[in-house]
Parts: sequence; structure tokens; C-alpha cells
Amino acid sequence: MHDGSAARGGPPLPPAGAVGGAPPGAREPAPSGPAVAAPPAGPAAPPGVTGPVHAPLPPSEPTRLRIPAIKVDAPVVGLGLDAAGHLTTPPMSQDNLTGWYRDGATPGERGNAVAIGHADNRTGPAVFYRLGLLRPGDTVEVLRKDRRTAVFTVDGVRVYPKKDFPDAAVYGDTEGAELRVITCGGTFDRRTGYESNTVVFAHLSSVR
Repeated sequence: MHDGSAARGGPPLPPAGAVGGAPPGAREPAPSGPAVAAPPAGPAAPPGVTGPVHAPLPPSEPTRLRIPAIKVDAPVVGLGLDAAGHLTTPPMSQDNLTGWYRDGATPGERGNAVAIGHADNRTGPAVFYRLGLLRPGDTVEVLRKDRRTAVFTVDGVRVYPKKDFPDAAVYGDTEGAELRVITCGGTFDRRTGYESNTVVFAHLSSVR
């Protein structure tokens, strides 16, 4: 999700009130499947769902992702896991491209869909450079192959340290249709990369 050679202090962080956990410190996320325990309490817990909730949709692969508040409009490619079980990332050479974990829920169906993108690359800021600026109430729009647009409302933004990344809270199963949008964030170290992941939590609120 990052290259590091172009980092200039790292991408913007969420405002203090929106950040959960102790900033910074991160890793490439590896989906862990349904949670086997309740999400942790305290800062690591996901924000609660607020506002209108739309019933889940049938499965349909995503084709494009838009986030009007930060002017994101990018195609989506399917991603899998590498040999170590970590989620792969979109090609570094393409700065306006997002990825979706194809072995998980499709955006809009019941469960927790996962989208990722780079914060920057060798040429400068990339698709999710400003992801940390999102606020509760902002929207993420996912265009699907069935020609429906699943609209998700942001419930909150969290920044998680690598050593404390809460897999169950981020990747765990959900009763409704939810979305996690993930990129790198926090402090950048030229030897090890970004030390944090920024995670946007959102739920399906309408369909067009």
C-alpha cells in the first residue's frame, strides 16, 4: 500500500477525535475471516453504525469506487492473498487504482467487504492519500457489475499500530452490509515503510 520513496511526512491523519488506538504503527493487512471472539473494547473497537441502513444486496463484483469528499474516482481490481497469507496490493505503478479482496464479501452483500489502495508511490500521492480526512457521514460509492451503485456511509476512521492491529474488529463478520477501506498512514520509516494503517468503517445506507 506504499512505496515510501515519495513520502513527505506521510498522508493526512484523521482528526484527533476520529482516531482510535495509539497512532502510528501498521502493516499490510491480511483478512482473517469471521471473528471468533467479540471485537475488543476501547479504542480498537469499530465505531457503531449510525444513520439509515439498507438491506444487503445479492453478490456482484465491484467495478469502480468513488469517494466524493476526497475526490476519489478509481477502477477496482480483485486481489487475493500472497504465500504468507497477506492481502496483495494493486500495482505500485498505477496511482489511481483500488483493490478489493475477492475471496470476501462483495460490496453491498451481507458481510464485510474490504477495499485497499496505496497512499503514495514513487511519483507522489496515490489514490487513498487523503483517506484519513474522511468524517462520519461522508459517503463511499461502489459501482457494481449488476449496474447498481452501493452507497456506504462512513461511521468512523481509525489508525492502528502494526503490533496492535485488531483483525477481528476490522475483518470480522457483520450482520449487515459493511465496508472497510484501508491504506497506509502515520509515520514513515525508509527502512520499514509506514508504521500505521488507516481504516475507514462504513455501512450500506442506500442503493442507486
